Amino acid sequence: MIAVISYQFRRLVRGAGISLVFAVVGSGLWYWQERDVRDQLSWMGVPEWQATSWQGFNRVLRNDGFLVGWSDIRVSPLWASYMLNETAEAPIGDRPSGFERDWRSLWPVTSDQYTRSGYDRGHLAPNYAIARVYGRDAQLDTFRMTNITPQRPDLNRRVWQRLEEVVMDDFLPRFGRLQVVTGPVFDERFLHRIGFTQVPAAFYKIIVVPGEHPRALAFLVPQTVHGDEPLDRFLVSIDELEARTRLDFFPRLPEAVETPLESHIETQGWGLERVARRPGRFD
Repeated sequence: MIAVISYQFRRLVRGAGISLVFAVVGSGLWYWQERDVRDQLSWMGVPEWQATSWQGFNRVLRNDGFLVGWSDIRVSPLWASYMLNETAEAPIGDRPSGFERDWRSLWPVTSDQYTRSGYDRGHLAPNYAIARVYGRDAQLDTFRMTNITPQRPDLNRRVWQRLEEVVMDDFLPRFGRLQVVTGPVFDERFLHRIGFTQVPAAFYKIIVVPGEHPRALAFLVPQTVHGDEPLDRFLVSIDELEARTRLDFFPRLPEAVETPLESHIETQGWGLERVARRPGRFD
């Protein structure tokens, strides 16, 4: 009997060891694959939290065409990162009729919580841009609730929509390739929420032309806009956004490049003055 138990124990240990080996190898393959995908959708690394505050903890959620830094504390994305390339347009389907709850969130965030709230369901990774570059499946991913934040109508339907148009209609054809990082900025009203989701005070968008000599524009738009303001009114430095969000947006950027890129507002070469006052499609 003892010999039988000893034999079964050795088999169990051997089987556990084999499972552990497969788990380690599988995890390693997943890590390298995931890192490769992140590198394709982000430039100089995904945003990293700069402080030790528990409110900044976020998980990277991978979607088709974009990444999201999801906070289960604010029950909101802290950032979305995506790369845009001027290529042949992918087929775009009809706009989905609804928004999908994302099982990856620890909280049951649904579209219904926005009903009669006074806030729109605002996309971070935009429906049109992601659909045009990455296709229908990616477009559907933008309608997951982990990509949605509360935005006032005059922000979402006017200023924000105008800025997204300029990125796709002017900046992308001009430069051919863009990295975009966008997200909310929160104030101290931690309990100011719609359902589970904390309501932001403002939103940021960083647009980078990658390369050996990168250039960047950064915008900070408050929820209180009227909608017809010129876009250049909202220009800020990336350093200011990092101070407001406590995120390091491009953690792998060499310091010699980071300092001039992030500390100054440089609009030369963007043609922003020509489009800053252009009305949106729905104005």
